[in-house]
Amino acid sequence: MKNTFVKGIIIVLLAGVLLWGALQLMVSIKTSVPDLELTTAISSEDGIASLDQWLSTLASEDSFNGGVLITKEGTPIFKKAYGYTDHLRTTRLSSTSSFRLASVSKQFTAFGIMLLENKGLLDYDAPVTTYIPTFPYKDVTVRHLLNMTSGIPDGYLQLADQHKLTVGNVLSIQEAVSLLCTYPSKAALPNSWFNYSNSNYILLAGIIENVSGQSFEVYMQQAIFDPLEMKNARVWNLFSKDKTFPNKTLGFEKQGDVYIPMYPTFIDGVSGDGGIFSSLDDFVIWDQALYNNSLLSQEKLKEAFTTPTLTDGTVSDYGFGWSLGDEVMQHSGGWLAARTFIYRNTKTKTCLVILDNSANTLHFMSIQEKLLEVMDTL
Repeated sequence: MKNTFVKGIIIVLLAGVLLWGALQLMVSIKTSVPDLELTTAISSEDGIASLDQWLSTLASEDSFNGGVLITKEGTPIFKKAYGYTDHLRTTRLSSTSSFRLASVSKQFTAFGIMLLENKGLLDYDAPVTTYIPTFPYKDVTVRHLLNMTSGIPDGYLQLADQHKLTVGNVLSIQEAVSLLCTYPSKAALPNSWFNYSNSNYILLAGIIENVSGQSFEVYMQQAIFDPLEMKNARVWNLFSKDKTFPNKTLGFEKQGDVYIPMYPTFIDGVSGDGGIFSSLDDFVIWDQALYNNSLLSQEKLKEAFTTPTLTDGTVSDYGFGWSLGDEVMQHSGGWLAARTFIYRNTKTKTCLVILDNSANTLHFMSIQEKLLEVMDTL
């Protein structure tokens, strides 16, 4: 694996993790796990058995609690989950278990925007003020939000904390949008540089609600997850009508010998930058859909995987909810106990998904790197 590619993965992971997780990941990024030793191809019976044993050992040592999916040309080579759905450790994870995706959610939010554009209800290059009239950054377009080139700093968490008493017990998408519009920060010129900002994707969720006339949760379900038959995928936050749902995992962490649940907080009424749950089975469908689906043509889908050219002529590597390389796209996430990662190689038609719900700060990066080495052999 090329050094520049590995560095790109690390940068995206750190960017995708919201504040709390990012700080801990930066401290523990070099923590290692035992090598994954393969004497044969991962797609072989022996290779699969070796990978299974490796992950089983990690799970038994509390170094991993989650699921791994590897596909080749749309077909799963490996799909298995290890550990438990929550801190009670009574229900085993499976390929239908629905994990919090954290920032891996962004590719779905972007897809929701793309569906609106496909219907002629939205223009990527229209000012955001077209869809959010109170938006204070007049030259920022929808495309800038998608590409993380809006110049808007990632300050919504600080704003939410400062104005907590005025927005109610739980922050909503529209309240977060209102805070960003009412209390603008000093921003860089749009398209002058890439700056990973979760605020961009909260604003995109607000645009989806304003244009569709539906809640972000309902829109995403009806526009994406139901048509694609992603049965365990959905938006879920503290405003959801359902307090829980089938196959949902709850994040937890280990403190000493005790497993402690990690519950959503005040800001977990917001979605768009995160807030989507999905299973390994759903990601098989999602990977296939990005090659061929009935919702968007391949020509339209290319927009998501196009690198934007900045004002100074340099090229950024962030598309519509994806970090992009040569025939490669990827994204990471972390929030509460979630640690997530997706990698797709369109040349080899391979996909890797790693989902963990155990605040796996210490080992996730090493697991990810070792599995990416396996992907290089497919």
